[in-house]
Order: sequence, then C-alpha cells, then structure tokens
Amino acid sequence: MFLRYYQPLHPSASTGTGPSQGPARAVPTGESNGLNREAGSLAPMDVEDTVFLLPGPVKMHPRVLRAMGMPAINHRSAAFQEVLGEVRELTKYLFQTSGRVAVLSGSGTAGLDAAVSGLLRREDRVLCLVNGKFSERFLDLCKVYAKPTALEFEWGQPVDPGRVAAALETGDFKAVTVCHNETSTGLTNPVKEIAAAARKHGAMMIVDGITSVGGIDVRLEWGIDALVMGSQKCVAAPAGLSAVAVSERAYGALHEESSFYTDLKAHIDALEEDDTPYTPAVPLFFAFREALRILKEEGLEARIKRTARLAEATRAAVDEIDLAMLPRKGFESNTVSAIRYPAGVDDKKFRTILEEEHRTVVQGGQAHLKGKIFRIGHMGIVSIADLVAGFAGIEATLAKLGHTFDRGAGVAALANFA
Repeated sequence: MFLRYYQPLHPSASTGTGPSQGPARAVPTGESNGLNREAGSLAPMDVEDTVFLLPGPVKMHPRVLRAMGMPAINHRSAAFQEVLGEVRELTKYLFQTSGRVAVLSGSGTAGLDAAVSGLLRREDRVLCLVNGKFSERFLDLCKVYAKPTALEFEWGQPVDPGRVAAALETGDFKAVTVCHNETSTGLTNPVKEIAAAARKHGAMMIVDGITSVGGIDVRLEWGIDALVMGSQKCVAAPAGLSAVAVSERAYGALHEESSFYTDLKAHIDALEEDDTPYTPAVPLFFAFREALRILKEEGLEARIKRTARLAEATRAAVDEIDLAMLPRKGFESNTVSAIRYPAGVDDKKFRTILEEEHRTVVQGGQAHLKGKIFRIGHMGIVSIADLVAGFAGIEATLAKLGHTFDRGAGVAALANFA
C-alpha cells in the first residue's frame, strides 16, 4: 500500500511559538478519511491538513484528542473524583483565583445562563452593554430571567465607561453585563474600567469572557463578580464545557429559584467536593484537563503574551496587504481579528476559494456585518506557522479575486514575528 505522508501544517515546535503538534503521520492513499474527501484529493475540509483559523472552536493538540478518546469510566468513582479535583485546581489557575469555580457540561452560553439565573431574579434590573452579536445575545438571555435595559454602542466601537456610569445613575441596577471580548467584531472592551463604575454604584458585574479567559488578561479582582469562559476558545479544548468563577459577594448572592440543570451554586458546591450535581460529559472533562495541563506547562502569562504577539503579527500582515481592521484602533482583540473586505471581493467566493484551494478556514461576519468582514482566530495553540500558511492562502485568494496589493508582503510581515 502506498502512503501519502502527512506533515502537519503547524510546525510550531520548530518555530518556538507554541506547543508541539507532534510528529508526521501516514495516511493511506485512496482511502477515505471519513471527513468528506479521499486522502490526496483537493476537495474541501480534511481537518487533518486544514489551516484552521476560526475564532472558535479552535484546533486542538493531539494530546487533547487522545485524552478525549479515553475508555468509559464511572463518573462517581474515586478515579473520576481525582480528575475533577485536578480540573478544579487547574480552572482556578486559568481564572487567576483562589476562589470558587464551577465547570458545567454545556457550552459558554450554559455558563452565562447559570450566572444570570443564579444571581438575578425576575424583578431585578440589569444594565446590558451591547456592541456586537454576542453582547446582544447576552441581552436576550437576561430578558428570560430579569428586567434588562440595553445601553447600545456602534458595532466596532468600545463600550464607554463614562456612559455606563451615567446610565447607572438613572436607576437602581442589580447588575451590569458586558462581553469582554466581542468576537463578532474582534474588539476588546475596557472591562476593568466598566467594572469600577459598576462597583461604585453597587451593581454586580457579570462578564462574558468566553474568548478572553486564557488569552487576554482578565481578573475577578478588578471588581468582576461572575466570569464565564468556554472550553473551545483560548484553552483549545473541545466545545461543550463552560466554566464560571465567582467573587465572594456573588457566591453569597446565589439562589436556586430559577434554574435546575444550570444551578450555579449546585455546580460550585459539588466541584468543591470533587463531584458534579448531574452526569458530566466525561470525555470532555478528560480533554479539558489535558488542555489545561498544556496551558499550565506553557504558563498562563506566557500564553497571554504569545497570543498578543500573534495578534500584533496579524495586524501587521493585514496592513501590508492593504486591508483594514473593523474595530477602533487601540481596542482590537488579541484573540480574534475582524478584517474588512476590500471593495469588489465577495465573502462567499473568498471563503470558498480559500478553503477549497488553500485548505484554510476562516469565519465570516454576522448580522449586518455579514459579507463585509472575515474573522481570523489566533488563540489557544495557534502559532506563527499557522498564520504564515493561512495568509499565504489569503493573499493568493485576494489576488485571484482582483485585490491589488504587494503580493507576499503579508507573509513577510509575519516572518518578523517568528
């Protein structure tokens, strides 16, 4: 049998920019890989040799994939209690806290649901800061459990802490919600300053940190009462788990009147005893533990610095190929870049050619930004090598679609960050 040897497109071990991706592997030629195409073909989406640059889910280390393939285990056994104990302590490391945390079997939205339903009641007023699709979804979630008031900002523009403070003067708000890193627009909001305004007015601060925790510095000690992350983002684990860290004030305010499965207090208390209140997604916990181990091996501070460098490299490459970022300068996200299309470039054609001819996957825009931007994720274990491979495809695709620029300039800019 002839073999086509697959060398990963992400040789981060050789560049020193991220965790090792492991050795080359062999794929039998002519055999289906079960992922929409035969080995050796150019049909789209073979995840084993695709440059995967989504803003989540993100690519996963082989160690994480192997951990997810562990045999079934009794989730009430001493062996799994040991896993949960390690997950709890590693999750505290991730959140930079010695306080209470919970890990839920459910995506990031489940974590937000748990925080809102556990801290707010139907009669409570909550100020929801909206400047993108995910903060808009946060507002919709609050409508189920409380009485929200939206304070809106233009998409691509940061939340203004001064306007937040002024809005808090107008009424008795129990809480403020904000999306720290608005993935839909590639923008990071000034959460530390917003939290200070909330604390001054006695309001709890509930933060969507789904694409910031583990990739951008964010801490409970800034005045945040509940901070939520998603497993498939900066930690580079599979989708399907969320984690919540709470302040002492928030833990004391938790109630169990509005939720059952996402009862945040039940999840926090159970995890303190190396347990879960309901049957957990056992394979995901194994994978999450391994991803957290990899993060700790790298070091949280080092991960955050490396992620910032990847973002700087991306912005440099974007500038060199005559494209523009969507968000206001100075507020660009370090985990996801939202990039404006040049005139005449069609979103569907761009992303189709990029995937089918260059095996590179990026994400488009949402809502009224659909067709106007594309988004690149550079969080988790993404490396400069990934960006080089991705931008080679992006440049070729843009040139094919008629965009005029200095071909190769983007890739050359990235080389300065290797």
